[in-house]
Amino acid sequence: MNDAMWAGTVSVTGHDQAELEAYLARPLGDDPRGGVVVIHHLPGYDEATKDIVRKFAANGYAAICPNLYSREGAGVSPDDQAAAARAKGGVPDEQLVGDVAGAAAYLNSLDHANGKIGVIGYCSGGRQAFLVACSLQIDAAVDCYGAFVVNNPPAEFPLKATPLISKAPDLSCPLLGLFGEQDSYPGPEEVAVLAAELEKLGKDHEFHTFADAGHGFFSVDRPAYRPAAATEGWKKIFDFYGRHLGA
Repeated sequence: MNDAMWAGTVSVTGHDQAELEAYLARPLGDDPRGGVVVIHHLPGYDEATKDIVRKFAANGYAAICPNLYSREGAGVSPDDQAAAARAKGGVPDEQLVGDVAGAAAYLNSLDHANGKIGVIGYCSGGRQAFLVACSLQIDAAVDCYGAFVVNNPPAEFPLKATPLISKAPDLSCPLLGLFGEQDSYPGPEEVAVLAAELEKLGKDHEFHTFADAGHGFFSVDRPAYRPAAATEGWKKIFDFYGRHLGA
């Protein structure tokens, strides 16, 4: 596999024509390729997320992660941007959808784009990946332990979010869900409710729950990291995208 790539910071146009910083990685070859929008977790636009973007490029996809907290100030550190965004309760759903739509349009404007777009999100980004898949016409979505799709957040939780399960009839694409059995947000019962609803609606989905993992098991820079679950999870992601996006 030729994993030569270009990676760096670009600018994309998001919701309400806002200019957002984004991190792009794309293969250097000229084969047609699908695009993946990576939605970062609540801690923000960090180096670990940029590693994920490069991992997709090394496997044949053009990938981009928009900094959803760009509006918190140019020249401000990503950590400070994230703190400011969390203090506001996170990113409003309508704004998120517009920002991802802008990132997807950027990917489709690149040379060798095959026109197929996937989205993947982690933690709060997992919820947002489901939201995008129910709000835009895309080709594949991956929800990595996204909470509050079914249940409301607890009162003390910093994220302002409402359940999204009522949007399930609008799911536009196949959905892959990757969850930890030891997670509380979402807990196994929340995952089961969502799976049952998608089954009832006849929506194409596959969910996998890892027994020895909790929340954040993909996060290589955090104590929650579980190598076995993450390794198997990545295999499932690339199999899923290979079937629905091509690479």
